[in-house]
Amino acid sequence: MDSVKDRVVLVTGANRGIGKSIVETFLDAGAGRVYAAARRPESLDALTATYGDRIVPLHIDLNDPASITAAAGVATDVDIVVNNAGMLNVANPLADDAVNALQQEVEVNVYGLMRMAQAFAPVLAGNGGGALVQLNSVASMKSFADFATYSASKAASYSITQGLRDVLHEQGTRVISVHPGPIETDMAHSAGLGDIAEPAERVAEAIIDALASGDFHVFPDTMARQVGTAYRDFASQVVEANLMAG
Repeated sequence: MDSVKDRVVLVTGANRGIGKSIVETFLDAGAGRVYAAARRPESLDALTATYGDRIVPLHIDLNDPASITAAAGVATDVDIVVNNAGMLNVANPLADDAVNALQQEVEVNVYGLMRMAQAFAPVLAGNGGGALVQLNSVASMKSFADFATYSASKAASYSITQGLRDVLHEQGTRVISVHPGPIETDMAHSAGLGDIAEPAERVAEAIIDALASGDFHVFPDTMARQVGTAYRDFASQVVEANLMAG
């Protein structure tokens, strides 16, 4: 897959932030249609007003397995699935609500990814393989104390993404793991990172580049590239290597 032109795409968490930017950037790059998914489909009205029938609003709540199964029954022609939706709680490991915070984040950031992959892997296989793109984070590789539970959930999500890369390779589905640093979103502002956040468009553009290049890891912004540069050797020699081969 070397282009998004004329592709059919599904994006979760499409109503704002990185998800909305991915929808807009992919359509501007020539995607044929985007299934824009959100917990509240009415929040997608502005996108529909701008792009008309190139947008298909969908209800997907990563906490609700039935909504994911139902969406897979609608988006039967999808080529690229971008699982962008996620949640962040501000909690260090000693916070009174740390266990509850982590449980909530794992439910969405880890189990949500697994539910999406299980529902859409057969769809992607039926359409020739396509691609599954998972929004992880630099926090999947480096824990930040004030967001330790989020970091732990994203580390688990990154591990699952690696497993999906190997499993889905057999059906010709590309898997891409995206690791942004602070990006201009409501989530970043609520976490107190607004002053160093970078435009969401950088994430969308980096995903398009990775679809063309074949890269597994995507580091779209300044902090992410710093992490990616330090991580490169480990990634190539361990994460992306077949350590099970003779």
